[in-house]
Amino acid sequence: MTTPLRQRMIEDMQLRGLSERTQETYLRTVRQLAEHYGRSPGQISEEELRQYFLYLENDKQVSGSTFSQALCGIKFFYEHTLKREWVIFELVRPRREKKLPVVLSVEEVRRILECLYHPRYRVCLSTIYSCGLRLQEGIHLQVKDIDGDRMMVHVRHGKGAKDRYVPLPEATLEMLRQYWSAHRHPVWLFPTSAGTTISPALAVKPIHPSSVPAIPVL
Repeated sequence: MTTPLRQRMIEDMQLRGLSERTQETYLRTVRQLAEHYGRSPGQISEEELRQYFLYLENDKQVSGSTFSQALCGIKFFYEHTLKREWVIFELVRPRREKKLPVVLSVEEVRRILECLYHPRYRVCLSTIYSCGLRLQEGIHLQVKDIDGDRMMVHVRHGKGAKDRYVPLPEATLEMLRQYWSAHRHPVWLFPTSAGTTISPALAVKPIHPSSVPAIPVL
């Protein structure tokens, strides 16, 4: 049975151009609120609404997406259908859910890196991955930062403006040596311009972060 209040909310949602699925979700959230208090949602006070959101958060411990749906549906009903400007809607925010990042396998990373045609980007990203560097740390590596004797990389001005040393895999060292021999820049491992007879004047800066392909490795 559709009450006049429910019908008014449906019409308001139609006027706003909400999809049928969204309309059904909003109606469900308002119905659940009414069932919780056992009376029409038009008779529920702002304080009761505040307690309802606390109930969803603390007692039912609903997910962030479920809480967000309840907030959006109920807020639409009270602000657009009942024309009530309640402070509670400025206060309530859905909880941010923490999700684990996607971690690729070694084989998946290898296949991605093999798809990079330009040696500069392939070597740069391979070094970043194998040494556990951040993007900015990797592209700003200098020739003097590679310690082949101790098999270490000197990372300068890392997070918190701190220097640190990280292990350098032998395969990465050989890769860097081969790549550097192609451009022999006296300062940067990954200069902006690379050639067989490069001079400092041709590449005074390392490659820019925006030029490095964005792949889900870092």
